[in-house]
Amino acid sequence: MNIHEYQAKQVLKGYGAPVAQGVAITSVDEAEAAARQLPGPLYVVKSQIHAGGRGKGKFKELGPDAKGGVRLAKSIEEVVAHAKDMLGNTLVTAQTGEAGKQVNRLYIEDGADIARELYCSLLVDRSVGRVAFVISTEGGMDIEAVAHDTPEKIVTLAIDPEAGVTDADVAQIVAAYGLDGAAAEDAKSLFPALYKAFVDTDMSLLEVNPLIVMTDGHLRVLDAKVSFDGNALFRHDDIKTLRDETEEDAKEIEASKWDLAYVALDGNIGCMVNGAGLAMATMDIIKLYGKEPANFCDVGGGASKEKVAAAFKIITADPRVEGILVNIFGGIMRCDVIAEGVVAAVKEVGLQVPLVVRLEGTNAELGKKILNESGLRITAADDLDDAAQKIVAAVA
Repeated sequence: MNIHEYQAKQVLKGYGAPVAQGVAITSVDEAEAAARQLPGPLYVVKSQIHAGGRGKGKFKELGPDAKGGVRLAKSIEEVVAHAKDMLGNTLVTAQTGEAGKQVNRLYIEDGADIARELYCSLLVDRSVGRVAFVISTEGGMDIEAVAHDTPEKIVTLAIDPEAGVTDADVAQIVAAYGLDGAAAEDAKSLFPALYKAFVDTDMSLLEVNPLIVMTDGHLRVLDAKVSFDGNALFRHDDIKTLRDETEEDAKEIEASKWDLAYVALDGNIGCMVNGAGLAMATMDIIKLYGKEPANFCDVGGGASKEKVAAAFKIITADPRVEGILVNIFGGIMRCDVIAEGVVAAVKEVGLQVPLVVRLEGTNAELGKKILNESGLRITAADDLDDAAQKIVAAVA
């Protein structure tokens, strides 16, 4: 689960991380009052969407020469003007795709005098089975570009889960950044605090870009991106309240209600598969034959008839879907249950696009019999290769 920057900073502030004063607003009428709560005279007006690259983004409605989704303001009047420009308009960044995201919230923050910009993130390093810091002196830039062009400028430090962030770990981070004075002193509390926040709240990603050294020598979290492990949210009722469903795909929200692993994509062939690996293979073979998958949808190993029907309805609700491929290998999941769910869903919502079904494994013959006797326009496939060729030909 992703949250907004202002929410991420609230979480980190609760663990003692240094953040600037700021106020979140949802209407232009709130902009002036929000700015007056801050020291000034420099303010930063930030679009709050679940996507990176906001500062370099462009608003669809404002033309190519308009400023991006993060703007400086040197007066309260300028804060209000930026709010009028940004709220309700569509911000397109490298991470939103061409459709962009509508800006429904702004974060008005006190400005900072920046001496240096650094990069810091925490993530689960699965190669060592530990939470790791990924740090670089190249803050404020796309870390992917840094990794590609100057990988030697990235340092990874895995943390021993029993010891936590030790003095030696902090010293290594301080040395990698080249910190001294007040910044080096701040590091002694900041990096253990970031690690504790990550572990305590079951984050899957914590990215601070940039982490700044201010002209007074102190450290500050200038931007923060946080994602939480959705499988651990049952432990965090307070974190669940931070969810902003307006930032999520409606189909993904519906899928979460049925405990379906569903991710919307940009293609035109809907996929319903059991097992993440099989789903990836199914999407790959669709691409191999020249088309693009419209979604990743894993119904899991123990899905019920109702769950399968829900998945099918979610897939058919996507207007971009021109054909559907159901690919089931029956192990724990029985093919007859899949067949019954597909038939029930088709009878409820109708079938307006070609449907190809490949069933193999437990009760596969019974599943095929259910489909064949349903009276529906369903094309059976012998194997995955055959299924992919048939669905691609059907939508060509």
